[in-house]
Amino acid sequence: MGSGRRWGRRWLGPAVAVAPGARVDRFEVFFDLVFVFSFFIITRATAVQITGSALLHGMLVLAVLWWTWVVHSVVATRVRLGQGFVPVLMVVGMAALFCFALALPQAFGDPRVGAAGPVVVAVTYVVIRTVHFILYLHVVRDSPAERRQLTRFAPEMVFSTLLLLGAALIPTRIDDLGMASMIRDGLWVAVVLLQYTAGILGGTWGWGVTSAEHWTERYELILIIALGESVISVGVGSNLLGQPPSWPAVAAAVLGIFFTAALWWAHYDVIGPAARIALHAAEGRARVAMARDAYAYCYLPMIAGIILFALGAEGIVHEIADPSVPLEQPAHGPSVPLLFGGVICYLCGNMLFQWRTLRTLSWTRVAAVLLLALGIPVGSHLPGLATLTLLTAICVGLVVVEVLTMEEGRRALHEVVFHEKTTHEAHEAAFRARWKETGTDEMGTST
Repeated sequence: MGSGRRWGRRWLGPAVAVAPGARVDRFEVFFDLVFVFSFFIITRATAVQITGSALLHGMLVLAVLWWTWVVHSVVATRVRLGQGFVPVLMVVGMAALFCFALALPQAFGDPRVGAAGPVVVAVTYVVIRTVHFILYLHVVRDSPAERRQLTRFAPEMVFSTLLLLGAALIPTRIDDLGMASMIRDGLWVAVVLLQYTAGILGGTWGWGVTSAEHWTERYELILIIALGESVISVGVGSNLLGQPPSWPAVAAAVLGIFFTAALWWAHYDVIGPAARIALHAAEGRARVAMARDAYAYCYLPMIAGIILFALGAEGIVHEIADPSVPLEQPAHGPSVPLLFGGVICYLCGNMLFQWRTLRTLSWTRVAAVLLLALGIPVGSHLPGLATLTLLTAICVGLVVVEVLTMEEGRRALHEVVFHEKTTHEAHEAAFRARWKETGTDEMGTST
């Protein structure tokens, strides 16, 4: 056993630990490209035919994918993913995640066709989780407490894999299509419940968030990536590449950018920076609990909301851009409930995030959610362009009201953040000045 461990150390080599002030590594951003593709696949597969079952399947896949992201972010709190041997190992995980995303549209296909797609999903999932498990085990090999905590989560990985394999193989042996689909969906629900329940029951003992800056930046970047999906959906719906541009299509595209920017502002103007400071201020198990609850869990409804309102926006913008559809015709189908309901889901997730990190709740957010709920029946009777205008007015109105009512606190927060930023930049500039001096002395050039 000891010789095997020594062999593993020689083969894998050292892993560079994350420092307290570490930031997101460029390789981590490169790794996120696969998650960009995964979000795109989930949205596109659901948009083919929007039904209740399709939405359920999309959310189940998103939940499993998001848990993979959470595990990935936990590993990144202990080791620099862009240093040493780690990038090589993570590229294997990237390849598995890419194949996982490619097979997602077939994960809930007709079981009578075969199990190839669902089996690929299950196998690539276990590859991704195994890569993370091996890497984390290698990092904590000299910490008995962290090794014990890691082994406590091993059953979750094993049983979730077995459930996904069962969801792939069992339905193919059942003749009744309805029963087969029900069992498959039930097994996927069991996977999600197992994963997120294990995260809560596992507790915070034995874990740590070395760099609060790295943790918050990691999640803020992935949320921006998800918001980009709404921009893509508006662009796909407008179909400006496939036909001559019309003023309704251009107006709808502009409104899509406006309300997406308003949702970005709703998180990143005050709530996100204040929560980042709160996580920095927390220590020990309190920091771990906040990182888990606010970021790993509360971000999920925000991501789900983005995908839902992206689906709604795409459907409405597509009708607006279609020359054969009269402009005065109200939007039909689930587009309006998805559009408004997705924004409601996003804001509710953001309010949960705000409460968990800051212990505050903004009355402006509650009022906006109520207005959005009232906007669903109203928007269903309005032309598509008017519906988008209504949603944009509510979102932009939320931003304007918060800027006016929170002016003093907002200015104070921005001053603190800006002072931190400029101090950090000055320190980096002073350090890099030594490169210039060295370059001039040794090479006769300046950098």
